[in-house]
Amino acid sequence: MTEFKKIRKAILPVAGLGTRFLPATKAVPKEMLTVVDKPVVQYVVEEALDAGIEHIIFVTGRNKGIIEDHFDIAFELNDTLEKRGKTAELTELEDMLPAAGKTSFTRQQAPHGLGHAVWCARDIVGDEPFALLLPDMVMRDKVGCMSGMVDLYERVGGNIISVEQCDPELAHRYGIVGKGEELPGGFRVTEMVEKPEKGTAPSNYFINGRYILQPEIFDILARGERGAGNEIQVTDAMLHLAETQPFSAYRFNGETYDCGSKDGFIMANVAFALARDDMRPLVADKIKALL
Repeated sequence: MTEFKKIRKAILPVAGLGTRFLPATKAVPKEMLTVVDKPVVQYVVEEALDAGIEHIIFVTGRNKGIIEDHFDIAFELNDTLEKRGKTAELTELEDMLPAAGKTSFTRQQAPHGLGHAVWCARDIVGDEPFALLLPDMVMRDKVGCMSGMVDLYERVGGNIISVEQCDPELAHRYGIVGKGEELPGGFRVTEMVEKPEKGTAPSNYFINGRYILQPEIFDILARGERGAGNEIQVTDAMLHLAETQPFSAYRFNGETYDCGSKDGFIMANVAFALARDDMRPLVADKIKALL
């Protein structure tokens, strides 16, 4: 098997304003809204760490300092928990922390799009492939989405994007990929189309917010070319990169919850609560009664 550079670093763009959740996000970043008892961003960080990622790079904006605090030691809180004998809670807080020196925070000073946010992390990533995880997308499966992607990357190299199947009638709402040669857990990507016209989509596989990308994409993003919404788009940069490098798709068969939308956020809370042995007995009957 050919050896490829290890995926050591992951970018999490967390600079968004979260306007769809106002007024809740006036003072609290949308990434810190909780699904049951953990912030949305923590689920995504855990997915990355479980995949062997060693360094998390947060691309932040103003009023996002609470995210940095969340992934740091809270000495007063830890001391209080220890004095009260709350060892389980203390252990949980300690276990969730990335190792010292394994997180970086850089600013995206202006909202120029996802592609610009990724470009802001270029010097921290350096000349190596990296993972990109959109923190609004919370995923659940026996094997983490990024773990499956890393496994596919170690087999075939190149660039990897995670995809799921949608109703073909709704393909025009998503970024869609063309399906080529079958691979273990995925397939070769033949094309990428952002929100194709109805009836023209090359497949019903849509891009769901997880990527492994080669560092050459930074040079493309540096051009500052504007796309949809007059913003610098990752999809546009990937299309340029695909002219010279292969792209493969990891077929994710679990559940994805878009916590950047109100319905997705509510469904994530319901699904994760019902999946927990300590929560299901408390809420299952009440949810049924509400329905």
